[in-house]
Order: sequence, then C-alpha cells, then structure tokens
Amino acid sequence: MTSAIVVWIGGVLFFALSWSNRTSAEMRPKSDLNREKVASKKSQSRWMNAAIPWIKSFRSKILRTTSFRSGVANRRSASSGADTSAATVPTRQLSNQLGETQQAKASPCTYVIPPWMFWTLTLVLTQPALHAAERPDPALVTSIFTPESAPAHSIVHLAHFVLAITAIIFAVVFSLIVYVVARFRRRANDDGKEPAQVYGSNPVETAWTVLPLIIVVVLTVTTARVIHEIQDPPKPPEALDVQVIGHQFWWEIRYPKYGIVTANEMHVPLSLAQRRTPTFLDLRSADVTHSFWVPRLAGKTELVPNKINTMWIEPERTGLFLGQCAKYCGTQHSLMLLRVYVDSPEEFHRWVKGQQALVSAAPAVAAGRRVFEQNSCINCHALNGTAGYGRFGPDLTHLMSRDTLASGVVKNTAENLRAWLKAPDQFKPGVLMPAMNLNEQELDQLVAYLVTLK
Repeated sequence: MTSAIVVWIGGVLFFALSWSNRTSAEMRPKSDLNREKVASKKSQSRWMNAAIPWIKSFRSKILRTTSFRSGVANRRSASSGADTSAATVPTRQLSNQLGETQQAKASPCTYVIPPWMFWTLTLVLTQPALHAAERPDPALVTSIFTPESAPAHSIVHLAHFVLAITAIIFAVVFSLIVYVVARFRRRANDDGKEPAQVYGSNPVETAWTVLPLIIVVVLTVTTARVIHEIQDPPKPPEALDVQVIGHQFWWEIRYPKYGIVTANEMHVPLSLAQRRTPTFLDLRSADVTHSFWVPRLAGKTELVPNKINTMWIEPERTGLFLGQCAKYCGTQHSLMLLRVYVDSPEEFHRWVKGQQALVSAAPAVAAGRRVFEQNSCINCHALNGTAGYGRFGPDLTHLMSRDTLASGVVKNTAENLRAWLKAPDQFKPGVLMPAMNLNEQELDQLVAYLVTLK
C-alpha cells in the first residue's frame, strides 16, 4: 500500500508540474504560436488526407461558403461611404485585438505529456504496487499458465500453440496494413486520377483460400487430439474416485470407496511416477448449473442437474490449489470457493483414517449437542452419532478438521464459527442458511460442542 501511495503522489505532482506549461505557452509571442500551428496543420493534413479523402472536399465547401459571405460583406462595406469606412477601421482593429485576447484566454492547455498517457501510466504502475504490498503466495495464484497436473499441461500446450499461430497471423496482417498505408498514401503532387484497377489474381486468391484452410484444419486436428486425451484417458486400477456435488453455494465431496463425506475441501493423493494414482471426479448438481474449475489442475467442467459429467486430475506436487465455481449460479456465486489439498500417499492415508474415526462428544459439551438436536440444525446437516441426517447443508461430522468456513470465505476458528451461527448473512449475503436466533448462552454451548468435532 505504501508503494501505491508513493506512485499516486508522484503522479499528481508530475501532473501539476505539467499544468504549469500552460502559462509559458500563453506568454509566448503570438507569431510563434501561429507558425507552430501552421506547421502542425501541414504535417497533420498529409496524414488526414491519406486516411480520410473526403475531408478535403468538405473543407473546400466550407471555404467556398466563407468566401461568399466575405464577398457580400465587402460589397456592403464599399457602398457605405468614406466616413463610415474611416470609422470602421479603428473598430475592426479593436475587434481584432479583443478577438486575439479572447482566443489567448480560451486557448487549450498544453501539457508535457497528454492526460490520457498520464492516467494510463498511473494505472499500470499502481497495480503492481498494490500486488507487491499484498505479497500473495505464488503457489496459490490461480493461473492457467502455471499448470501442475497432466490435463492442465495439455490445455496450456494447446493454448500456446493457438496463440503462436494467431500472433503470426496478426503480425503479417498488421505489417501489410502499415506497408500499404505508408506506400500508397496520398502524395503532395497527386493529380487525383483513379489508379489502374486490377480485377482478379489467381495466385493471390489461391493463397488466401488455401492458407486459411490449412490453418483451420491444423487447429481442428490439434484441438480434437487434446480433447480426446483429456476426456477419454485410460483409468489405472489404483485411481481414486471422488463425487463432487454442487449446491448453492457450497461443494459436497464424497469418497465412495472410504465412506467419507466432507465439504468444500478435497484431499487427493500425489500421483507418483512409479505408481500413478490419478483422481477421477464425478460431477453432479443438486440444484442449478455450476462449473468446477481449479485452474492449475484442469479445465472447467459443468455440473448440470440430472446429468453426470466426469473429469480427472493428476497433480505433480503436494500443496494447496485454489478453485471456485466458474458459472454464475446465484447471489453468492463469487464466494463458492474450493480448496484442493494434494497430500503425499502417507498423509492422505492418515487423513482418511481421521475422517473415518467416530466422533465422541465429551459430557462437558452435552448441552451443546442438545441445542444442535433440538433446533432445526438436524433438518439440514448430517452429523454421525446424532439424529441429524440432513442433506441440504454440509456434513458436520469432522467440521473442525477443515481450514475454512462458508466454502472458503473465512478461517475456521471458534470466533468465526460463533459469528457465522449468529448471522450467516454478514459473511455471505443471500446465503440459504438462516439465522437460528439463538440466545448468547445457547450460542456458547453450541460452539463449544462443534469445536470438538475434529
């Protein structure tokens, strides 16, 4: 933030110094300014005539109208008599002086740099300063150009190939345009005659027909190969199957092989070269259309109601990867976040054992368990060992084993959990979880019970 403030202060001072150039421009002799204006107009007219030929004819019409009006005024002044003409001279001189004074006052300001360039540079320089002040972890930046999974690598290679071809096309077309504009611009000695017209050229027409056809065929074949590689991969026997169900506005994550149900945070094992363990995902939706997207691991895949889509990931390193819903699904679409934890095989097995363990409530928090069971919590949430088997909200069996609450919005701490239970709308306006309207004592008891669910 300090860097951004320095950039803004420096930019404002530079803009203020540039403003002072207006005074020096107004104090310069009128003849110098006129000469500069004439020279600039001559240099500009050549380019304008080359780009917009009709400006010349439009200007000639204006000049003819002006000359006609000046001729009528001259005839009227000549017929008015000698005394009137003698008295008119000082008046014209006075009006010319007043006109020059008003023109000097109304002359546009001049700057060292144009204002649009100043604000563009300020915006460009401020953004890196803001990001430098935040210092985000590079490993957590969601970018498709830093792939760390097999499907993501295939997508990035295809993107680089397509961008290279389109960049070459752009460079060739833009270079030809610049050459034509510079080579065939209107000359000062142009006689205005129409140049010789050429109709049809077999080599040129063949070139601009065959080359685009070849480019389209190459892009189509390459894209089809990558799509087949991503959508129809061979599935090894050690692969992990995970079901992901999209809800408004959270993710339900199931591991059928292990009987584990969690929410918003997916744990997958690292795939090793000697023993590949990719993760295959079955994507479903419980309400509206969602889109599963973890940029560093794979592309986007839709979660459509009454349809099962599949995708797979094969991470190359351990760590945390961030994702989110990539299709608008309601008010809190932007806060439907996702966290994918890639663990080593040993860490993943420890996590599985911890999630399969039964949760036993201590007698000291029995009051909090009664609050959970006697209110409408059990209608939406499931919690093993209690009467709660709801499916509208996340499974709370191992709630405190997760790092975040509300689908990645806030850290999972006792203080944030209490604030979330008291007023969920303050974290996610439009969230479907209602405020339970518990008193302070019931809130404390319920939080004391929930924090034991590890």
